[in-house]
Amino acid sequence: MSNQEQRERFKAHNKICDQLRSEWASRGYCMPAPNLPELPWDLRDLTCGAKTRAGTPCKLNSIYSNGRCKFHGGLSTGATTKEGKAKVAKNGFKLGWSKQTP
Repeated sequence: MSNQEQRERFKAHNKICDQLRSEWASRGYCMPAPNLPELPWDLRDLTCGAKTRAGTPCKLNSIYSNGRCKFHGGLSTGATTKEGKAKVAKNGFKLGWSKQTP
């Protein structure tokens, strides 16, 4: 089985788990918790595999649901909407402080 097929199976597994978790959340997290399917054994040692600067594949096996590690596409790239960018711009603001220097 190719690495791409394993990555697609990994993404499909995570999609099923996310769907079960969201259904549980919509019920108000009422017990019992959902029985999530177990990760297949052949996917447990799946590595990121992204091409590094040295040209070799990444060997990290702590990957996100998208199949990549935190260095190769796992984290947010920031706000994209106007509202989100405005909210981010207000984060560092404190009353009484100004951006002007005395």
